[in-house]
Amino acid sequence: MAASRVSSLLFALILVGGASHALAQEVDHNTAPLIEADTVETGEGVADPVDGQEAAGGHIEEEDHGDGHAKVIPPLWLVAPFIILLLMIATGPLFYVHHWHKHYPKYAVGLGLFVTLYYLIVLHDGISMLHALQEYLSFIALVASLFIAASGIFLKVNARGTPLTNISLLSVGAVIANLIATTGAAMLFIRPYMRLNKGRLKAYHIVFFIFIVANVGGAMTPIGDPPLFLGFLRGVPFFWTAAHVWHVWIPTMLALLAIFYVIDSRNKAQSTTDISSGKTIELQGTRSFIFVVVIVLSVFIDPNVISAMKGTPLDLAGTYHLPFGIREIIMFSMCAIAFKFCDKEALTKNEFTFEPIREVGWLFLGIFACMVPALALISDYAHSNADALTVTTFYWGTGSLSAILDNAPTYLNFLAAAMGKFGQDVNVAVEVKAFANSIDSMLYLQAISVAAVFFGAMTYIGNAPNFMVKAIAESNNVDAPSFVGYLVKYGLTILLPVYALVWLVFYSGWIL
Repeated sequence: MAASRVSSLLFALILVGGASHALAQEVDHNTAPLIEADTVETGEGVADPVDGQEAAGGHIEEEDHGDGHAKVIPPLWLVAPFIILLLMIATGPLFYVHHWHKHYPKYAVGLGLFVTLYYLIVLHDGISMLHALQEYLSFIALVASLFIAASGIFLKVNARGTPLTNISLLSVGAVIANLIATTGAAMLFIRPYMRLNKGRLKAYHIVFFIFIVANVGGAMTPIGDPPLFLGFLRGVPFFWTAAHVWHVWIPTMLALLAIFYVIDSRNKAQSTTDISSGKTIELQGTRSFIFVVVIVLSVFIDPNVISAMKGTPLDLAGTYHLPFGIREIIMFSMCAIAFKFCDKEALTKNEFTFEPIREVGWLFLGIFACMVPALALISDYAHSNADALTVTTFYWGTGSLSAILDNAPTYLNFLAAAMGKFGQDVNVAVEVKAFANSIDSMLYLQAISVAAVFFGAMTYIGNAPNFMVKAIAESNNVDAPSFVGYLVKYGLTILLPVYALVWLVFYSGWIL
């Protein structure tokens, strides 16, 4: 029954995604004629109502900042639903646990629906919400498909959890994250990591797994984390990240591993993991690797990638006309296929349930809708003040906002602002490539890239797999910190000093 309900939901999401994109394309196509038709004649000619027009508590800008339509700037108070949702995520599991676990979908959808209706009815801006829906569908398609596919792989390490074996597994997981994304690596390694430390598993084990495997580890390739993939789609060369971020990535990884080693060494409890005779590494359900590979490869099915192929031997755009959404359809299809054809014994050994993806799906549906006003205000400020923003501002601005907003659009907004500072357009691939390779501007791109990926680990909602790892841990009766406990005890206490040191060494101008 559960699988049937999930399949029905996924099918509905595919239909909604396709319809929303078709409508968005139609609206985008007709935006200019509608604006022209709505101009008002005055005694001195024709006045354009778009430039600076007030729109019921917000206003409309003529510049679109690369979104294909006049950007509506909402009133500041419209950020309140997002703040309320964050506060409820933080306080619900602490102060009203039963009520929260029973009713959180209603709060997430209700707050998101309020923001959506305000945009549609008051601000007359359906395009922003359609784009948010498309981004959510892309997000949940990737997360759900990798969650189900990777859950069909049972990985067992015939060893007991010690500080040395733990940092070895975390290091391998971090490297693998650059090949199958942080979400894929997190789903593949979290369960064997917990089994490895059976009998000595503490909250900090889960937290450092999120730090290293689910976030910082994926900073070396565009596959690793969504912000970097967005940069690749815009024109950043595929190997640019590895070439220009490795010297920041390695010391940050070593610092986090060293801190974890010290903390784990103080845990004197002995692992009670059963060790069987035979190989050190045991794999069951290896056929699910095929599904993981298909999902990862489907990430590259994107209209921007296809357009970039024009004039090359791989020019498929003029032949097949691949539509937007084919990637998501493949991923959603993999959810059903991977679940049906996976090794059921491996699934059972992984104690698989749909509850983690259900929780992530509902909460992030509300988050994606509620953060639209916040992203619009941030984008407006960044573009209006681009000339005054320094590398330091871009590092801390991108980082702090990536901790509480989706780090992918945060990355793109700051990238657009940084390129505007140099008179370049984020929508022109040649200019993005020039921006990435120029001595004067590449440091800005490096700071934005590093901050978007690294700071995603600051909170549970900073990056897609964070909340998923927490949900999997809790579904297996493993202790995980609350939202506030995670942020205060670990994010601000451990990560922030490390990231401040990264800024001091690489971006402050005081040392390098």
